[in-house]
Amino acid sequence: MSYAENLWIFLILLTGIVAVPGMDMIFVIASALTGGRCAGLAATFGIMAGGACHTLIGMAAVAVLSKLVPMLSTAMVLLGSAYMVWIGLKLVRSSITVDTVDGGKATSPIVIFGQGLATCLLNPKAWLFVLAVYPQFLKPAFGPLWPQALVMGAMTVMVQLAIYGSLALMAARGRDAITSNPALTMWTGRTAGLLLVSIAGLGFVEGVRTFYAA
Repeated sequence: MSYAENLWIFLILLTGIVAVPGMDMIFVIASALTGGRCAGLAATFGIMAGGACHTLIGMAAVAVLSKLVPMLSTAMVLLGSAYMVWIGLKLVRSSITVDTVDGGKATSPIVIFGQGLATCLLNPKAWLFVLAVYPQFLKPAFGPLWPQALVMGAMTVMVQLAIYGSLALMAARGRDAITSNPALTMWTGRTAGLLLVSIAGLGFVEGVRTFYAA
């Protein structure tokens, strides 16, 4: 397999995993619905930063941590799931509406960026993707690992920007369309929180099962 073919296959897998609804996507949509376009894009950029970090983790896994990775994988699944349950419960318990957001109580874009970064870094789906896929595509046969990682990292953040950024803008427009119905925004945020808790709960149970099966 040539290097170009290797990258095309990676791009297809990457696009598929980013496009599948999960914690990152729900966080972006919930941020845009509750905070508007700025909040949605801040969440997107935070997740993109997390995607860049995942690339570094993938390179380190291939270069150094091949024996330690399984233990790290289980720990990250459990930690990430617990973190997302916490975020989801905050959304479920919230009473945020469009009016309160526009009234000056909106979360800072910097805070949302940090939450997006943490969401991506602790997302079990993203972590398992890195551990399962990156070692298959970062190959010494194609030369030094760092330029390969740079290309794959650039591909990762661009796919995230295209998919999550588009969703953020669409969600923000939907938010503007329901400004006259603050209760709908509140319950949308709570529904997103329930989805986060459900997905994260399944991930946590699977992590515990894997831990005891090891």
